[in-house]
Amino acid sequence: MSLQPTTTVARIAGYVGETVTLAGWVYHKTGKGKLVFLLLRDGSGTIQCVIFKKQVSEATFALAQQLGQEAACRVTGSVRADERAPGGFELDVHELELVGPSVEYPISPKEHGVEFLMEHRHLWVRSARQHALLRVRAEVIAAAQEWLNEQGFIRFDSPILTATAAEGTSNLFATDYFDLGKAYLAQTGQLYVEAGMMAFGKVYCFGPTFRAEKSKTRRHLTEFWMIEPEVAFADHEDNLVLQEQFVSAIVQRVLERRAADLDVLERDTTVLKRCVPPFPRISYDDALALINAHQGEVEGATPVPWGEDFGAPHEQLIASQFDRPVFVERYPSAIKAFYMEPDPARPEVALCADLLAPEGYGEIIGGSQRIHDPELLERRINEHGLDVADYRWYLDLRRYGTVPHSGFGMGIERAVAWITGTRHIRETIPFPRMLYRIYP
Repeated sequence: MSLQPTTTVARIAGYVGETVTLAGWVYHKTGKGKLVFLLLRDGSGTIQCVIFKKQVSEATFALAQQLGQEAACRVTGSVRADERAPGGFELDVHELELVGPSVEYPISPKEHGVEFLMEHRHLWVRSARQHALLRVRAEVIAAAQEWLNEQGFIRFDSPILTATAAEGTSNLFATDYFDLGKAYLAQTGQLYVEAGMMAFGKVYCFGPTFRAEKSKTRRHLTEFWMIEPEVAFADHEDNLVLQEQFVSAIVQRVLERRAADLDVLERDTTVLKRCVPPFPRISYDDALALINAHQGEVEGATPVPWGEDFGAPHEQLIASQFDRPVFVERYPSAIKAFYMEPDPARPEVALCADLLAPEGYGEIIGGSQRIHDPELLERRINEHGLDVADYRWYLDLRRYGTVPHSGFGMGIERAVAWITGTRHIRETIPFPRMLYRIYP
């Protein structure tokens, strides 16, 4: 006999008045004399199952009374619409079958400390809030890839093990690679995606990236996922337009398809609904002036000398002045990666931009026009103290059919944190890797 249920909670609306079988886990249970109420979750949603003593066998009612939290079971009953019930539907139970053992579950409805929950992350992901966060994450990933596919992009997977670093080796994880010396866990797929761009015109990669910075902030992970599009015959302006269309499409799709999850998270969606192009744009110089004018409004957002990068408080202050994501463009070339194209009208700044999310979430996208002149690129590699020999293949992309091109990278976890309104990035990935966390 098949173990597959008749339907899922997500599709229960199509079965009102019919008898169905659901398979899932007991999320919560209450009892009132001759009634037992089971809140059953099956991964697609939750539904209240009502077990009335007169309508089931003695054995079935006794089993219902004994079921513990997270007991796996199959429930058969008739579907009834009820506006008062969670999700608007209830199941009047006829039969109940225990599939997995009913034992005491470690994560009870009481409050638990963060350390305890992180130690039990493999179980914590079943809770309503974590479930909602990870469903939004899945929607963001699907929306990002599907939108790019619809725009004619080709997915072009980049390696995780690399022989060189994209931006220096100071914050990379190194490993011995057989007899060939050191290899590094990739901090970006961008350089390799540029090779794909020269083959296909519009490409993107999507996968895990790694940063060995010893940071403990709530915005930092040592392993995170990034989606990185790259476009041939595209300048800095084209790049900004692509980014705002991309982000807006993702946010609007989450609002449309994951509204119930945002409700679980108690997310105020007002700011998300404003996430439509065009996004405001300010220069690095304008951002310095803005910080000077509003210093003291955000703790730690003190004036920044020209030529230094912004910290989290500065990004928070800048974004607080706008009602939707804002581009900060044309940063000093000296504080940016070697591959960024200088502004022809002002070579000391690069044709680059960071997209800052509202509400203090900081940078969710970094992008730039790339240097397409081989001589300039080689000079920049030398200026950054990198070995030109390691980048022969990358220089080849400029020697054979070079074109102006641009791209960007969006960190999935940063974007999900902002969209969901969660304050800790550790909750936006199934198993976060942080400075002092690699278990489970």
